[in-house]
Amino acid sequence: MPRQTRLDIPGLLQHVIVRGIERRKIFIDDFDRKRFVERLSDLLEETDTDCFAWALIPNHFHLLLRANRLELKQFMRRLLTGYAINFNTRHKRSGHVFQNRYKSIVCEEETYLLELVRYIHLNPLRARLVSDLVALSEFPWCGHSVLMGNQELPGQDIEEILTLFGTNLGQSRQGYSDFIRDGAFQGRRDDLIVGGPQRSMKKQVERQDDLEISDSRVLGSGVFVERLRHEEFLREKMMSGMSLPELAGRVEAFFNLEKNSIKRRSNNQEMKVARDVYCYMAVRILRYSGTHAGEILGIGRSAVSHAVRRGERIIEDNDNLIDGIMAVI
Repeated sequence: MPRQTRLDIPGLLQHVIVRGIERRKIFIDDFDRKRFVERLSDLLEETDTDCFAWALIPNHFHLLLRANRLELKQFMRRLLTGYAINFNTRHKRSGHVFQNRYKSIVCEEETYLLELVRYIHLNPLRARLVSDLVALSEFPWCGHSVLMGNQELPGQDIEEILTLFGTNLGQSRQGYSDFIRDGAFQGRRDDLIVGGPQRSMKKQVERQDDLEISDSRVLGSGVFVERLRHEEFLREKMMSGMSLPELAGRVEAFFNLEKNSIKRRSNNQEMKVARDVYCYMAVRILRYSGTHAGEILGIGRSAVSHAVRRGERIIEDNDNLIDGIMAVI
């Protein structure tokens, strides 16, 4: 059976797993790890890609990414090719370093973001690279130490994760640390690294019809899978090259707002909805980066990400909303 094409959709959360060929080591020493992490950091910043979690194990690594501007396959090609060339040169070897096809799973962010952050960041503990959680918080080859403030990785998105645990930095780090500790003894979580119909169940109580809508490339509910299909359809339907100011104007017209009013923050509920819908369409449908989408509204990339998720829920409850916006002249 031929392999399925990847779901390479900017703006979506993706869990990436890369293994060494024949499960051989891809990191021989700390110099290898340092070179890889530097390359990862540079690419994250250069390509406007969000990284929420990462962990290096001797024969494989995990990344939790949201590619906003560059397609994931382009990001991974640049990351892996450059590292492999340097690795082979340094260790006087030739041939493949990685398995030919890395694994990537599109994940339902609302449900799985924090679970995946925890799963990935506990990998060094499960692999016995560190002895306990205290050592993990200092381990330099995992994003957990960055979130705990003990290491730095330019490009890793710290704010978006920590704000989910509290309103100030100390409170957030304590909440995040407690969350990690709660999962320390969960063991291997196959449900977080395999897509498909059996993974569509939320607490085993999803509707039966959700189980029928599934995709082995997706970790999420049947509703989420259906939404991905709808987004692809909309992307093909909508004209390419629509500018962000044009999209903002269409959203304003649809919601009967004054011209350029969407750029102003307001407590008006209609205005909040319009801004969230704009962010969703800009990032998920038109594939603009969160940074560029936020320039119209005067907000940062992290705020845009939160708005995208709110907009997603709004559109879930209003099936014809996007069509209505696109019908505006």
